[in-house]
Amino acid sequence: MNNESCCVVSCEKPLDQEYWDAQYKANATGWDLGLVSPPIKTYIDTLKDKDIAILIPGCGNSYEAAYLLEQGFTNVTVIDIAPTLVKIIAEKFITNTHIQVLLGDFFSHKGEYDLIIEQTFFCALPPTMRQKYVWKMHELLAKDGKISGLLFNRIFEVSPPFGGSQEEYELLFKHAFDFTSLEKSNNSIAPRSNSELFFEFKKNSTTLVNLYEFEGITCSGCMDTVTKKFAALNDVLNVSMSSNFAEVLIVSNREIPLEELQTIVSYDEKYKIKKITK
Repeated sequence: MNNESCCVVSCEKPLDQEYWDAQYKANATGWDLGLVSPPIKTYIDTLKDKDIAILIPGCGNSYEAAYLLEQGFTNVTVIDIAPTLVKIIAEKFITNTHIQVLLGDFFSHKGEYDLIIEQTFFCALPPTMRQKYVWKMHELLAKDGKISGLLFNRIFEVSPPFGGSQEEYELLFKHAFDFTSLEKSNNSIAPRSNSELFFEFKKNSTTLVNLYEFEGITCSGCMDTVTKKFAALNDVLNVSMSSNFAEVLIVSNREIPLEELQTIVSYDEKYKIKKITK
């Protein structure tokens, strides 16, 4: 990615299936490295069990998947929302029985995986979806499952990609995952040098991770008030609200009754909370 800019369609448009398919139809894939990302390659080389179930969401041209198969891994699944891309990938791996190529929305996907590899999927999502990302990753991982890969440690003037910081990620994933590693990548490709964090997070299976729709908040001050009220509840470990105030992620040691959450915010009749089910 020479300038880390990939938009050929107006970025005011939704980043939906139509948008991403247009990128592949136009061959406007500036994020594509043309090879397996070196930090992820190094990580794959440390994996001993070749039969673990592995998922790569937003798989792109699937260099990481190809490398996994070359190394003898037997249970790889890739998923992407762009039909043009998925057709190409399915044909590429048509004779390989160790990989499943899926067209679909990651957030509707069902399954259980020992490892999920993150490579330019998180940064392609609107930041409003980051709480949903944590929730879905936790759901899809098996007990003691891991998510590992790369996150950008910088902000972009043109998006996607959408960047972030180590501090933001620590707050976002806290208590839903145990942090095995979150540090500056020392072998990124030159254009991304000093701008990537390599991470490995292990699912915290002892906690409950729930996502809720939230209505009524229109400012960050109100968001702070509501999240602090939720965070003050017994057994609540972490609370995070999406940047558009539409979803709230709650990590806890026990199931918090919806009625209890609604009562807490009933001081404002506009505030409504509804649990998102899996």
